[in-house]
Amino acid sequence: MYFHFGTRKIVEAAAVLLRLEPNGRMGRLRLLKLLYIADREALSETARPVIGTRPVAMDMGPVHSEVLDLINGEHSDDAQWAEFICRDGRHEIQLIKNPGVSSLSRYEIEKLNRVSREYWDTEDWELVEITHDFPEWTRNHRPGTSMSIPMEDIIEAVGRAEDRDEILQDAAETKAVRRLLGRLG
Repeated sequence: MYFHFGTRKIVEAAAVLLRLEPNGRMGRLRLLKLLYIADREALSETARPVIGTRPVAMDMGPVHSEVLDLINGEHSDDAQWAEFICRDGRHEIQLIKNPGVSSLSRYEIEKLNRVSREYWDTEDWELVEITHDFPEWTRNHRPGTSMSIPMEDIIEAVGRAEDRDEILQDAAETKAVRRLLGRLG
């Protein structure tokens, strides 16, 4: 079970990070890593991630599969993403229009800003190495594959094992409410 806050929240979170970069542009690998790190830290601090989509363990570390699909143009909400963010070449992502931050809390915006500042001088491949040290990636990585990382593994890795049942219940309720309201995209 994973949280699912919708594509709009992913777009806004990505835009917060992109706005901090010169010309609103960064490498897609960097964007994927910063979003994952921010989600992981938020889960540790508040028992809720920022974007909360299904993470997968890939050779270059953990990433949110839904964000990767949006970047690659392989998601059902491609148009919503493409209205604000585009690929600039093969490896770069660029903010083309400000989506605002109506789906993000003040805490989430600040978390994204702090993660960006903390890793400002860190090279993209160093971010890969940092995420290779995450226990949830180590436990689930199989070379050459894209294995789902169970939410339970992330909860344990960030030190919230005692809150596991409540966090998973919150994720299930969040998903149910979004489905009821017809907002899973």
